[in-house]
Amino acid sequence: MKTLIQQHSTALRLALILGLLMLAFAVSTDFQRIAAGVAVFLLGMMMLEDGFKALAGSVLERLLARATGTLPRAMGFGVAATAITQSSSLVSVISISFLSAGLITLQAGIGIIFGANLGTTTGAWLIAGVGVKVDIAAYALPLLALGTVLMFQRNPRSHGAGQVLTGIGLLFLGIAFIKDGFDAFSAGFDLTRLALAGVVGLAVYTGLGALATVVMQSSHATMLLVITALATGQIGYDNALAVAIGANIGTTVTALIGAGSANFQGKRLALAHLIFNTMTAFVALVLIVPLRFAVDGISDALGIGADDFALRLAVFHTLFNVLGIGLMIPLIPRLIKLLERRIATPSPSISRPHFIAAQLGDFPAPIVAALQNELWHLYRNAAALICEGLNMRLDDLRASRDVATTVSRSREVIGVDFDSRYHDKVKSLHAAILDFTASKGSLALPKDAQARLQELRDGANALVRAVKAAKHMRANVQRFTQGEHGAITSLYDGLRSEIGELFAEIAQLEALPDDQRSVLTLLEDRAVLAQTYATHAQRAERLLQARQISAGNAASFLNDARYTEELLLSILEAAQAYFREPDSALAEIERILENPEDKAGMS
Repeated sequence: MKTLIQQHSTALRLALILGLLMLAFAVSTDFQRIAAGVAVFLLGMMMLEDGFKALAGSVLERLLARATGTLPRAMGFGVAATAITQSSSLVSVISISFLSAGLITLQAGIGIIFGANLGTTTGAWLIAGVGVKVDIAAYALPLLALGTVLMFQRNPRSHGAGQVLTGIGLLFLGIAFIKDGFDAFSAGFDLTRLALAGVVGLAVYTGLGALATVVMQSSHATMLLVITALATGQIGYDNALAVAIGANIGTTVTALIGAGSANFQGKRLALAHLIFNTMTAFVALVLIVPLRFAVDGISDALGIGADDFALRLAVFHTLFNVLGIGLMIPLIPRLIKLLERRIATPSPSISRPHFIAAQLGDFPAPIVAALQNELWHLYRNAAALICEGLNMRLDDLRASRDVATTVSRSREVIGVDFDSRYHDKVKSLHAAILDFTASKGSLALPKDAQARLQELRDGANALVRAVKAAKHMRANVQRFTQGEHGAITSLYDGLRSEIGELFAEIAQLEALPDDQRSVLTLLEDRAVLAQTYATHAQRAERLLQARQISAGNAASFLNDARYTEELLLSILEAAQAYFREPDSALAEIERILENPEDKAGMS
């Protein structure tokens, strides 16, 4: 019912906006040019955003992952990325995706948002300094022609470069349309008659700035309109300042929409964005008079003319964002506590996905990281079920200094509904992982990211095989290890010890810092496993000849030794998929050792 109401509300808003546009088009042909300019400008923003995703998306992701260790670095990344891409929305959505995937901290995400807000001011400087003062349409046409040619190339980088050039061309063309529209509009209408002074003017025009940004989903578009209107004398300077403040409030809507399907961390970051922009706007409104005096002083020092209100607006836009950042930085620890209190960390359900349920966009790094973390979630569920199904406990093995002794003392049957736990804790997660990889497989991801997703998916498949192997062993293990049955109990304790030692080894590997991990030891374990079954067969043969076990028990043991081998190989495959570092030189060595035929082919 709630969804139906939301759909009707959205449709009603759309119909209202379209109706108002059609009415405005009928009243003024000049307004048509202004509206078309805004549309072309927004289309250019979308094209520019898509182009940067294709051309430098992976670069932005790598920089974000490595350049956010401290708050100043995170803020620096936000400023630089927004200034380059001219899209705070892109930077905000990437930040939410990275935070949802666990690749950055909440403090780093807040720093990026603060920096992105400051980075948006570069757009105001470009529009005020260049866009309304030169014949920018003359530059738009060649950019559109060159960009279109590149967009038809098959090479992804050429296509991305074409989108960037076309996007810039459309931005320039949109600015030219809006400027021409306001010039023509001013001949018949004087919008300054609608100017409002004092507190009422601040409130009304701040609301209009926020509303315009919400509707157009772009603070750049709002600033373009107000700067162009200011340059053509269609809006008063004081009212333009209020619109700029309102645009900062309205731009938070994009982050809120992006966090709608994010996890709790993404929602925290979106709320931080809203709090920061709202508080910054409030402070700017309260201090509007001293800020205006400060703008005049700075503008005079920079040589900006007293009547160059467009550039002075850019100075104001920058100044109040810097002021907001300066006020909020000391409050970040309190802000984080507030966010964690308002949006609590949910109690984790081991039956449901923890990471891949978040909205991760189409950015390779958070997609891969989320799936990698979900694979480990599945591993913990599968490992716990395998151990309990074989009369062991995973936590005991992880803490044990002598796995064989721990196993030999594990004699009580652990009451676990194996099939029910498999369906609830393993199969459901495995299905979610398969659905996630299938949905992301349709994206235009880089080849290395696609290969990594397939590797992680195969790791999940391997864990399911391991659980099924444990299920086959379970009856005999419980039968022969519940009490002492002589030599056959010793044989089965040996199988359980091998499984327990692998889980303990993986726990030790997990505890190491990332830069000290290597799956080379796991590869060595795989090589040893190739000889293990023969050793089991020889031992069973000797005991059978000595009449210490029956022929039936020997046959059961050899079957279960095969299941143990399959289980161990499957666990090793999953662990290798999780711990492998695909971008490192060590990963190539690991791959060659895992596939000796590659090495032979190189000789």
